[in-house]
Order: sequence, then C-alpha cells, then structure tokens
Amino acid sequence: MEEPVRFTLVTGASSGIGRAIAVRLSAERNVILHGRDAAKLAETGALCSPGTRRLVWTCDLGSLDGLEASLADLMRTNDAVVDVFIHSAGALTLLPFRIMTRAQMTETMNVNFLSAALITQALLKKANNRKQLRNIIFISSTVSNFGAKAFSLYSASKGALDSLMRCLAVELAPDVRVNSILPGGLRTPMTDKMLADADLAGRMEKDYPLGLGTVDQIAGLASFLVSDESRWITGQQFVIDGGRTINITA
Repeated sequence: MEEPVRFTLVTGASSGIGRAIAVRLSAERNVILHGRDAAKLAETGALCSPGTRRLVWTCDLGSLDGLEASLADLMRTNDAVVDVFIHSAGALTLLPFRIMTRAQMTETMNVNFLSAALITQALLKKANNRKQLRNIIFISSTVSNFGAKAFSLYSASKGALDSLMRCLAVELAPDVRVNSILPGGLRTPMTDKMLADADLAGRMEKDYPLGLGTVDQIAGLASFLVSDESRWITGQQFVIDGGRTINITA
C-alpha cells in the first residue's frame, strides 16, 4: 500500500498573508490552497514552486454547512493527508458595536474562529486524516490582546482563536504543536481601504518603530514555526508588529 501524500493546508490562500505563506512554503512542501475565489487561487498557484504538488479547495467559510465533508472528499480523492494546518482566512468588519447586525457577527465568527475549530476537528479524525496532523498555526492579530474602536467583533473573534490555540496546545501535545501569529499593521488587500485614509496611514507609520509590515515577514515566521527548528515551541502567541505594542511614546 502506497503512503499518502502529505500536504500543508493554508486557508485564505487567495491573497494577502495566506498567499504569501502558501508561496513561501511551496518551495519545500505540497500545499492545499484554500479560498472562495477559484481565479485568485489559480493566481496563487502560478506563484508557487513548480517542484511540489498543489491542490485547490474552494470553500466559503462564511457558511459552515458541508465544510468537513468538502475537505474530506478533497483529501480522499487525492490520497492526501494534512500534517500542517495554517488558518489565515479572515473577515474584517469595522463598525461601532451598537450598529452591528447578527449576520455580520455570525459571518466574522464563522470565518475567523469557528471554521478554524471545525477544520482542526476534521483533521484530528482518523477516518479523514489518518492521525497525521502535527502542526497548527492560527493567524491572529495584535488586537486579540488590546482594545480599539470599531474592532470589537474582529478582536473578539481573534481572542477566541487564541484561547482555542492555548487549550489545543495542551490537549494535543505531544503529537501536535499549536501556535498563533499576531501581526500588527500590514499592507494587505484586507487593509487597503483602511490605509487609503492618508491621515490614518500616517499616524500608523509613526506609531510603528519599524514602520508597517509586509506579508512576507509573516510568511517567514510561519516557515520557522513549521520547521524542526521550532519543535520545542507550542502554545505561544508570536507578536510581529514592528515594535508597535511596546511603543508608549506620547
């Protein structure tokens, strides 16, 4: 019986941080590219290393119905197992809390938190993944630990993700390592609209001692966390924010 093919699953791989991570890791790993937009996933695939395999999983994480069945079918059809899961899919809704709708709350929590939990659960089932999961990385945010106007829903979803990370790191040890990456201000498709405000962008640049970050810097940290060099690291929040959260300059 042939050994199944090992893959790294990256959600949100159609753009931004997820795309950068998938492209970086494809140099030495087979990758499953997840997203909602097949055309954008094809663009990501074209940027990946030609020396490794790629699968595409098109699935809307805003609606969780059929999520596990869809992933399990993809893996079964391609004789694939997932040894690394990186959840980078994210939804950002910036609104005062008093005017948020239930639908907005549900979609944000589904994409940012519940889908990560359900995918992890699916990958832990022997029938789906043959006990091959070894490493989980959740892409969180520095707002998980701090407060900001209009960020209540996004912050809550990332806080839930980090709480899940800590509990899973204990529950799944020593077989599976679980960590979070907490980026600060980055220029990504998700933040383009926000940073289009010149005054806001200028203030943020001043608040970050090393300036705003890039998605490649997040991908570099992810590459380290999936490597054997980090084999004694689990349950940690890795803040990568150019010094923003330690800057108390008035």
